[in-house]
Amino acid sequence: MQCLLSSVQDLSMNTLTLHIPPAVALTDEQFYQLCVANDEWRLEMTAEGELLIMPPTGGESGIRNSSLTAQLYNWNQQTQLGVVFDSSTVFRLPNGAKRSPDVSWVLKQRWEALPRYQRRRFPPLCPDFVIELRSESDTLESLRSKMQDYFTNGIRLGWLIDPQTPLIEIYRPNQEPEQLILTPASLLTLSGESVLPGFVLELASVLNVE
Repeated sequence: MQCLLSSVQDLSMNTLTLHIPPAVALTDEQFYQLCVANDEWRLEMTAEGELLIMPPTGGESGIRNSSLTAQLYNWNQQTQLGVVFDSSTVFRLPNGAKRSPDVSWVLKQRWEALPRYQRRRFPPLCPDFVIELRSESDTLESLRSKMQDYFTNGIRLGWLIDPQTPLIEIYRPNQEPEQLILTPASLLTLSGESVLPGFVLELASVLNVE
């Protein structure tokens, strides 16, 4: 498997999907070791056992993602309500999927309830809040699939931000996603609602990258 991952860089700069037969399905420990051995790639796994291999992001996506993480981190530093994670963190969702949100946040009580050994590896929980940011190598369909994973596994609030359209989809429990098509007249802020009380995301630095 490691040899395969080391060779895909020459094939594509898009996300690759490997279909792994049930007879050779990866255990949680094997998936963890695979990620450690190939840390130049972002690896995820769907609930159906498909291994997703994602290339590094480009410069503009890196700038946008840094802004998202910084804004959420600064708010959390003031409130101390939870823990902020960057895009390198893999969460083991209740349905068996292993997903890495671009930005995520977990309520402090939930995080502290995990044993130390679980916190040091891939946390076995669904974040309370996630942001998925579409990069050049992402399809909108694949990101909506990820958001559906979070949605069905107990997320409390999620934002899918697509600077290319541009649009934003807001995911809340027991509701259909709310879609916002951004225009020059749009209000370029998002509220963290009751999940992230007082948090307001300024979208200008996320959408307008020169």
